[in-house]
Amino acid sequence: MSRFIAGSYPKFVAISLKTFHMRVFVTGATGFVGSAVVKQLLDGGHEVIGLARSDSSAKALDDAGALVHRGDIDDPENLRLGVAKADAVIHTAFNHDFSQFKANCEADRRVILSLGEALAGSDRPLVITSGVGLLHYDHPVAESDQPSSSAIIPRAATEEAAKVVADRGVNTYIVRLPPSVHGKGDHGFVPMVMAMAKEKGVSAFVGEGANRWPAVHRSDAAAIYRRIIELQPAEKTFHAVAEEGIPFRLIAAAIGKQLDLPAESRSPEAATEHFGWFTHFAMMDCPATASLSHELLSWKPTELTLLDDLAAGNYSDR
Repeated sequence: MSRFIAGSYPKFVAISLKTFHMRVFVTGATGFVGSAVVKQLLDGGHEVIGLARSDSSAKALDDAGALVHRGDIDDPENLRLGVAKADAVIHTAFNHDFSQFKANCEADRRVILSLGEALAGSDRPLVITSGVGLLHYDHPVAESDQPSSSAIIPRAATEEAAKVVADRGVNTYIVRLPPSVHGKGDHGFVPMVMAMAKEKGVSAFVGEGANRWPAVHRSDAAAIYRRIIELQPAEKTFHAVAEEGIPFRLIAAAIGKQLDLPAESRSPEAATEHFGWFTHFAMMDCPATASLSHELLSWKPTELTLLDDLAAGNYSDR
């Protein structure tokens, strides 16, 4: 039976924190989320082995105080060697080139299967990264909700692979990130929207802009990964969602204020002219909750909200 079936595990509100030192193998360790995870782990007294393909990534890890495992994420044997050194594995790497999105999702499936194979026969945790944006319901997305098939939504390949390795006995966890993981150095969706606003001379939203984006600061998201490997709770899927849903018109208004541009509505028919390939995301409505993260991980976001992050000038260099 899948480890991800809703209600198949008891919920424990109070869980004793494991106090032992862990050595954690992290993929994507110099990325926007991964580097925050590395900092969280090091601050918590753990040892980090970061996967690094380039000299610059290796230097960044060394400067941060982490150990370096040189290699390519698409090399299963190299991944196996990295996993062999670790007590836990956190997988944050993903190629965000949307021009080959489906291929990247399938590549992520292969990486997760390789990591799972390397962990087979042990109880060492594997934490993989997914997104709440691939689930669309008529209610705020909960941890128990499941995505459609990857034949419909390519990004679901990640969770399909996680279920496969979990069914093989690997101690597997899923962290779902919101569309906006923000903070200084963000190169995700918000900077993309800002670039479009600069190009068009207006910060746009679609229709009334009532569609909602959940959000989280990168440091708060990183804390979820750390809590999972330390607590290793019975539940297996957690949302790193600090704000359940910000109306997109408010995001557009904050961007407009930051760039000294007007915030204006565009009809659904005219949205593509402004947003291009990003139109789907600009219209996306995927509010999400993080009930299990609060209840089972005692997770309490402490960083700036998305709108406050924008107002603080942390995107002023965009």
